Amino acid sequence: MSHPGLGATPAVAEQRLCALEDIPDGDTRGFLPSEHNEDRLFAVRRGGTVRVYLNSCPHTWGPLDWARHKFLAAPGGDIVCFGHGARFDVQSGACTAGVCLGQRLISVPARVSEGVVYLPAVLPTSPRQ
Repeated sequence: MSHPGLGATPAVAEQRLCALEDIPDGDTRGFLPSEHNEDRLFAVRRGGTVRVYLNSCPHTWGPLDWARHKFLAAPGGDIVCFGHGARFDVQSGACTAGVCLGQRLISVPARVSEGVVYLPAVLPTSPRQ
């Protein structure tokens, strides 16, 4: 006897973030402005791959960017906290240099499908929020 849906993984509620083409290849874009007019998260694109992180440095939980959409040391480079110069690996979010060495950015699971970037409906929060 067959049971429809038995053993199937339940669908995770998602939200659309943007079109893949809205994030420049090799660069970043901030999203979801807070009440303080700061982006709550940012996306880094490398070809068809997108990594999304909360805009929150693990050193002080303050924002990383120095201007809107500016999260990289240089296009194609590492993520940098412009408050104190800590650098983070784009793929893992791990701090590779600076005062928060050994810590990591808070990652937001992202999925790209048919040119659209999706995130979970419920986003993680930083200790600062």
